[in-house]
Amino acid sequence: MKTTAISAAIALTMGANAQNVLTPRQQSIVAISSFISKGDIKNLELSFDKAFNEGFTQNELKEICCHLYAYMGFPKSLNALSALQRVIADRQLKGLACEEGRIPTALPQDYNALKEGTEVQASLFGPYTNTFSPTIDYYLKAHLFGDIFANDLLTHKERELVTISALASIEGLEAQLSAHLVGAQQKGMSKNEMHSYVLTLAELGDEATTNRAMKAVAQLYGESVQTIQTVDFSIWPKGEPNPFGQYFTGQSYLTMMGESGAYNVTFEPGCRNNWHIHHGAVQVLICVSGRGWYQEWGKPAVLMTPGTVIAIPEGAKHWHGAAKDSWFQHLGYETDVKPGASNEWLEPVSDEDYNRL
Repeated sequence: MKTTAISAAIALTMGANAQNVLTPRQQSIVAISSFISKGDIKNLELSFDKAFNEGFTQNELKEICCHLYAYMGFPKSLNALSALQRVIADRQLKGLACEEGRIPTALPQDYNALKEGTEVQASLFGPYTNTFSPTIDYYLKAHLFGDIFANDLLTHKERELVTISALASIEGLEAQLSAHLVGAQQKGMSKNEMHSYVLTLAELGDEATTNRAMKAVAQLYGESVQTIQTVDFSIWPKGEPNPFGQYFTGQSYLTMMGESGAYNVTFEPGCRNNWHIHHGAVQVLICVSGRGWYQEWGKPAVLMTPGTVIAIPEGAKHWHGAAKDSWFQHLGYETDVKPGASNEWLEPVSDEDYNRL
């Protein structure tokens, strides 16, 4: 896994030598389920293709899509099934393996979905009845845990892995995620496998999803956890690697804001620029997302959060950058610019000084 702020947080929570013990099949389940829940069809198709290479059958992959309709709704499951059809057609044209596989074992004629589902639900979470809504209670017991869980193309442990991977990928479902982590534990997921589930999500590159999973797993085992505050790049674009990167500690990105002369700088957690001076101009910074710091020489550092505006006096020695546990984005522009204005780059901000913040 690429060394990033989120992987550093995982190392702090789970141990620096944490290893991914999930099998390739389990890792594919995590990826497919996450991409279905987020509606990321491009990466979903790539994950389906990889899963076939690892020996999944068509019917097993169909069952992952069908299982998630109970959690993510018919539209996302139907979109996923359409994506799977395209991948199958493409592999068949190329002569690549995509076996249909076996069908689920037939249920006995006297199968009682409500009775069996009640027992399955209890095995996951303990006895429970939703007295507020008898209707939803019946659907959960008879249909989800009775009908869907009775399909043996996926084990109950795999079904819980599907579920927790999908729930972690959507903001606002933390309570259900925590409940299903207990269910996954009841169905045999070990602590190492739980940690590996988080590592697998991290390798997919979505820090917000990883944060939710990491926090929930840490709570399950009573571990301390340090999550990373993320930002939404669909609002303020991340941009390209900063061409002035040699004057930064850590990775930053730059986006020019049209013809205005303003620019958006994105800092990864812990990234900051060197001490520097603007000669012949006043620089204005506007924090638009995340949390960061601004400091003038000889003065206390100022915390920047969305809406914070800093006007940097001409000739003031200063630096600015992200907090250790947060991405940071600020707009910047120069005003009161005089002829011959220039920027003087100085020494880096020391780790000792930065870590005091």
